Amino acid sequence: MTIFKMYAPFFSGSNWIHVLTSGKDWLTILTLILMECLLSVDNAVVLAAQTKVLPDKKQQEKSLFYGLWGAYIFRFIVIGIGTYLINFWEIKLAGSLYLFYLSFKFFYDQRHPQKAATSTKIERAKITKHTPKKGKHFLSLFWRTVISIEAMDIVFSIDSVLAALAVSSNPVVVLIGGMIGILCMRGVAEIIIKLMDIIPELQPMAYILIGIIAFKLLLSLPPLNYELPNTTFALIVFSILILTIAFHFLRVKKSKRKL
Repeated sequence: MTIFKMYAPFFSGSNWIHVLTSGKDWLTILTLILMECLLSVDNAVVLAAQTKVLPDKKQQEKSLFYGLWGAYIFRFIVIGIGTYLINFWEIKLAGSLYLFYLSFKFFYDQRHPQKAATSTKIERAKITKHTPKKGKHFLSLFWRTVISIEAMDIVFSIDSVLAALAVSSNPVVVLIGGMIGILCMRGVAEIIIKLMDIIPELQPMAYILIGIIAFKLLLSLPPLNYELPNTTFALIVFSILILTIAFHFLRVKKSKRKL
């Protein structure tokens, strides 16, 4: 019965019709897509690097395609479980603290680049362990690469799913936002990377949003039990995005004037 309750909203036609015809829900979905793209672009680069061990581009693209479907299936499973667990205030508290930690860690690493560089080397070493190696194996190189991509996807998507569930409690909204976000992130990863190179403030902005999401989750805990409306949150997100872009161009303009 518990499993049925967890996944029932995914198979409710009325829920899908409500989401697909609701302007408010689409505003939330757009917010989730934006967050997915900003928070997961580095992950796309790592996943693409995993495919480089394959001999030709066709196999590389095929492995990412299978990895994409694996990511979708994993999201479906985790969102169903997460939607159920997020109802418990203890889980909400743990999720809020974890998101605060992510936000704090990012800005701490910005202030302490040497420590961050050491941490990055350790993470890269861990990722290298997942890279398929030559030798005798039961599975072919192609399928070992696909499994490696799936493993990376699972590790990378936990943060995104947790943040998304803190934004919306409707699993269909989270699922649509996550799936479109994954597709956009992988399809336009290079464009997003270039955009973040042009406007470097977008990365810290993403972690400011993580901090705001953590605060939103904290407000929903007893005794406050305050739920910030999704429309209000979406407007806050897009306002911060516009202000970040405006700040960047004003900063560039001032730098040019000094020169």
